[in-house]
Amino acid sequence: MKKILLAISFLVYHHQLFAQLPEDALRMSWTSPSGTAREQAIGGAMGSLGGDISSSFVNPAGLGFFKTSEMEISPGLRFLNANNDFRGTNSKGPMASNFNMGASGFVFGYPTRGNNSAAFSIAVNSMANFNSDVHYQGQNDYSSFAEQFAEEFANSNYTINQALSATDISYGTRMALYTYLIDTATINGVPQVISLPLNAGLLNQDYHAVSHGGITEISLGLASSLQNKIYIGGSLGIPIVSYRRHLSYTETDATGNPNNNFASFTYIEDYTSKGFGLNAKLGMIYKPTNNWRLGLAIHTPSIYGLTDNINASMVTNTEAYANTKSISSDSLDYYSNSTANPAQYNLHTPWRFLISGSYLFGGGVEDVSKQQGFITADAEYVTIRSAGYKSADPTTIADSYYNGVNDAIKNNYKGSFNFRMGGEMKFNTLMARLGFSYSTSPYAQTVLKANRMFISGGFGYRNRGMFVDLTYVQQISKDVNFPYRLADKANTYATQKFSGGTVLATIGMKF
Repeated sequence: MKKILLAISFLVYHHQLFAQLPEDALRMSWTSPSGTAREQAIGGAMGSLGGDISSSFVNPAGLGFFKTSEMEISPGLRFLNANNDFRGTNSKGPMASNFNMGASGFVFGYPTRGNNSAAFSIAVNSMANFNSDVHYQGQNDYSSFAEQFAEEFANSNYTINQALSATDISYGTRMALYTYLIDTATINGVPQVISLPLNAGLLNQDYHAVSHGGITEISLGLASSLQNKIYIGGSLGIPIVSYRRHLSYTETDATGNPNNNFASFTYIEDYTSKGFGLNAKLGMIYKPTNNWRLGLAIHTPSIYGLTDNINASMVTNTEAYANTKSISSDSLDYYSNSTANPAQYNLHTPWRFLISGSYLFGGGVEDVSKQQGFITADAEYVTIRSAGYKSADPTTIADSYYNGVNDAIKNNYKGSFNFRMGGEMKFNTLMARLGFSYSTSPYAQTVLKANRMFISGGFGYRNRGMFVDLTYVQQISKDVNFPYRLADKANTYATQKFSGGTVLATIGMKF
């Protein structure tokens, strides 16, 4: 716990000087299953099955099962809502929905010498979906959003005038000083930094964050089969990140007292993060018999180059203390004749290790038209606490900041397991599928409850080189959300329960 508090203390001091926090690394690492409608219908368990373009993103060795070529596209619609509980007050957020593209592209399969074959794929897939609308509110007699700004200013050793023009102080803290949300005072002969909202004693707090974007990956895959017994493959991935968040946070005096030097404040922030990266996936599938398939895959970390921008504003009413004042980040940049935007940095995501097994009914014959079905399962380990940041310019003070963020990641998170299983039964040209996926909590503290569960089902049709797959995936998950982080006291957070679903179709043809 002491290490966690020290790491949080470092981050609070630099809060929003650079936008990156441990939660941002988790967002890029703790992702959900994605792929074609067929893959999603069987819970995403594609580690040993093969014969699907999704293999390029799970276990590229599965591309080695292609002996002909095909093209496909996988459009879908995702919708999600959240129930949030913050300090005993339950809030239901609005529904967030968006178009979602599953694994789509081309696979070129061809026979080689002997009883061997090879395949090459060009595919694109949505690897993460960041669209959400999180809104909660409640009363707090313990802490305030303003305290993080007071902590940063107190640790900076700047005077107020120096801090207002210092670009190594966050926009939030500089705006808090300008609007008198925080100030200096001498109490019992000791100079202190004070947070005006604490004068109220009881605060109404309202948090609302609307996020958009995701990670779209372009993959180039190559695989081959050796005597239809051993399949090996690899893929090169280029993930493209686009993330936007609009945050609105408000605190008001819940006591109604007009003479305690605090009435309200609102902080608004628009944050964007964009960039791209590079990764590799390697895999092997072994068939000890025609009925069994065993798979092994390793995903290297994605190495990203990212650029962030922040625009923010604040309005504060401190009653008779300083009345109502407002300021924006653009105004602060103008006054200081400089800007903190953009922030450029590198991020590496976790390693992933996957083992898998499949059993095929009907003798496991090579002629897919005569196969009767299968059951399959994957187990994946994600080294979430190994994710980390690095400055794009090591000569700046940013490098020491990122070391602090990396320590916080190691102390706040742990490795996560993903379990996926599914099956298919074939009835001539029609197929019926069911699947299940479960992800364990990535948090080191057991008090923070989080998991993700997906239940899926779908149908498929294949005839004369044409195929259509339809799938529905139901999501049921838990998580936590911290509206702010403090170093000198326990942090308050909202518990979240998400529910929603994805409707996905894959349409394709062989050629």
